[in-house]
This record gives sequence, C-alpha cells and structure tokens, in this order.
Amino acid sequence: MEVPTDRRVERFGAKDPGLVALHFQYGRYLLIASARPGGQPPNLQGLWNDEVRAPWSSNYTVNINTEMNHWPAESTNLAECHEPLFGLIRELAVNGARTAKVNYGCGGWVSHHNVDLWRQSAPVGDYGHGDASWALWPMSGPWLCQHLWEHYAFGGDEAFLRESAYPLMKGAAEFCLDFLVDDGDGRLVTSPSTSPENWFLAPDGRRSAVSAAATMDLMLIHDLFTHCIAATKVLGVDAPFRERLETALAKLLPLQIGPDGRLQEWSKPFAETEPHHRHLSHLWGLYPGNQITRATPDLLEAARKSLIARSDEGTGWSTGWKISLWARLGDGDHAFALIERTLRLGPGGVYANLFGSHPPFQMDGNFAFPAGVAEMLLQSHEADGEIHLLPALPTAWPTGSVAGLRARGGFDVDLAWKDGRLSSTTIRSRLGRKATVRYGEKAVEVETKPGGETTMNQDLSVRSDP
Repeated sequence: MEVPTDRRVERFGAKDPGLVALHFQYGRYLLIASARPGGQPPNLQGLWNDEVRAPWSSNYTVNINTEMNHWPAESTNLAECHEPLFGLIRELAVNGARTAKVNYGCGGWVSHHNVDLWRQSAPVGDYGHGDASWALWPMSGPWLCQHLWEHYAFGGDEAFLRESAYPLMKGAAEFCLDFLVDDGDGRLVTSPSTSPENWFLAPDGRRSAVSAAATMDLMLIHDLFTHCIAATKVLGVDAPFRERLETALAKLLPLQIGPDGRLQEWSKPFAETEPHHRHLSHLWGLYPGNQITRATPDLLEAARKSLIARSDEGTGWSTGWKISLWARLGDGDHAFALIERTLRLGPGGVYANLFGSHPPFQMDGNFAFPAGVAEMLLQSHEADGEIHLLPALPTAWPTGSVAGLRARGGFDVDLAWKDGRLSSTTIRSRLGRKATVRYGEKAVEVETKPGGETTMNQDLSVRSDP
C-alpha cells in the first residue's frame, strides 16, 4: 500500500529506514537542482521562493548556512555542485580586498556574515540598528576557504589548487595575519571578536557579544593556516609565506577548557545568556573542521560535554549540524536520535513536502541531513589520514549497505554490514594513493593504483586488488 509522504513521516518517521534513505537522497536532489555549474549557489531557501521580496532578501548567510548547504557536495559524490560556491568566493574576494583595506587597514580579503548577488563584503548594520553579535564577524573568508581545500582533499586536482584554491586561501590568510594581535602574553588573538549570533554575560552582569578570541575565530584561522601550509608544500611555492604562517600558528591562543570541563565558546568562561542556543560555533573544530579528533582526547571530551549542554533542541539546520557532531564523536545512537527529531512534522522537523521546517522554510537542514548520514557511515579526517568505516553506526540500522560515498585522498567507498558488523567494503582509488583503512580498533594500510579497486572482508583482509 502506498502511503503519502506526510502520513509516512507522521506514522513512522525515522523508524522507517526507507524514509531515512529517501530523505538522504532528497537532500542530494535539492543540491543537484539548486547548485548547477555556471549558476548561483543555493541560498537559505535553495532556489525556491514564491515572494517578490524573498525572505532574507535571497542573500547568503555565511556564518553557517551557506557553508552547510554544501556539506554533502564532496562526501556524497556531488563535487560539481561546489562550483557555483567557488564562483561566489572568487568574486567576493575582489570586493573583500577593498573592504579589508578600507575597514581594517589589512591586506588580503575579508567578508562578514552576509553576502548578496553583488558580493557585498562589508559589515551589515541595519542602518544603525544592527547588533554586534551578527554585524561584527569578519571570519567568513576562512570558512569559505575550507570548501576550496575540501574540494582538493577529496579530488586531488592539483591544477585547481594551484590556479583557484590556493590564491584565494592565501588572500584570506593574509587578512588574518594582519588582523591578529598579541594579547600581551605572546599569544595571537582576534580582537574585537564575536561568536556568531550568540551572547554572554559580562562580569558586570550585562548581556554582551564582543570579547577577544572567540573560540570559532581561533578554529577557523587554525584550519586556514594549516591548509595553506599544506598547499604550499604540495605546490612547492611560497616558502617564506609558509614560515610566517607556521610562526603565527604556533602562537595562536590554544582552545580553552572551562572549569566545568566544557570547551569554552569564548576565551574566558563566560556564562551563556541562552544555554541551548541554535549555533554551535565553538564546536566547529569538531565538525566541519578536524582540529578535534581522537588524537586530542581532552578536547574531544570537552566538546562532548559542550554538545550535551547545548541539548538536542534547535531549529532544523542546528539539528542537522548536531547529527554530524555526534557522528564525529562516534555516538551513532545519539546521531540517530537527532534523525528522529528531523523526520517529524512541525517546528524543527519537516513540512509535508520534506522541506526543513524553519518559518517560512530553510533548505540548509535538508542539505545537512545527507552530510550527517554520510558522516555516520564513513569518515576520513586529514588529521589522522584514515578511512574510517562505520564510525557511528546506530543500533537502529543493524543491516544495510551504501555505495559511492567519497573519502579524502581520492577514494570512492562502498560498504555493507549485517547484524551491526561490517561484512565487506570496496574501495576504488582515483589517484593511486596509499590508504589506511580503519574499522573499530583495527587499521590496515592498503596500496592502491589509479583506477584500482580493493575489496576487503569484515576483518579488513584484502579479498582482491585488480
């Protein structure tokens, strides 16, 4: 018997694995439909709008939403859907160079939290009625540049890195180098600094948004500098610039763990005015960044405590982000609980047509969903250089399979599992690089050839390697 989609969501939700698979593919479809090469990238509503004056003016909110729209591009094998975003970044950097010079006296290029079709790069202020929590945030450049590096990390296109990605990354890094200041103790920090759209209680009890060295700033700059350094080594260029970056990276203020064991959102242990705030900016280094991994257990545990404190409450896109965060923490059952929150009718869930329910509607949660599911089934952090199979498989999916996921390093991966255990994996290598494959506590190194295919059993023994 055929069941209408809304009834299917209402009656079964995430208990219907076919509905989960449908929502995964629906998110990919929406990205395919709204991110065509040669066009504009999807905004908060993708490309769907029925009003003359669109919500949010059809602009791009680049303190999370625009980036989130593109999270499934590489991991779910839609790399070509990244191209419109790259066009936006190229054009934005032109205006951003003038903004960096005029507004800050800095080199390179800068952009803030909101970008439009004409690549507005300066702070927005609602004609004098803005709030510093969103008007003062000159860090979208490093975040956008992460997508340039990810495209190279997954696909290995050195010409793209040389001709497109690295020049833009370098420009964003030049701004950051000029913008950073010494905190008086030999550490480099951003000041003034905000954590996007959030506030804290200042020592005098007043609500405030501005401090020094918000955690997200440090994570974004760490990510950008690390990838610029890596790019100079791959391309064999800019050794003096690389040395500047390495020096600055070593001086960045470390991430701070508060007295309660949580990863701090600000450099001081300020109290949040809204403990369950929808933004998770201080956890950026866990996902989509990779500064916090199993190699940093103290930070990993502090991030887990922060995520618990933030709770499972939130808008659809916030829930989508949390799926990937819990996947990075290796907790598939908690990630699945958030999938259950997504596949329900009403606020924070979906509408009858499966659009994300955030009045009037937002598409970012739809895009975050396939990225989160992919992260539950396959991870490939550059920090540890491994292809991690089924890192966050929930008990609700005891048996299944997936084909065509991508891992960094130029690999396509198929997976099958039964009774909650890996049964086989096939890894196709586009670049012929060595792969370190992990399942559970076991890791195996595999030599590959360009275009070669490696099939492994549940114990990671190689079955064939044509």
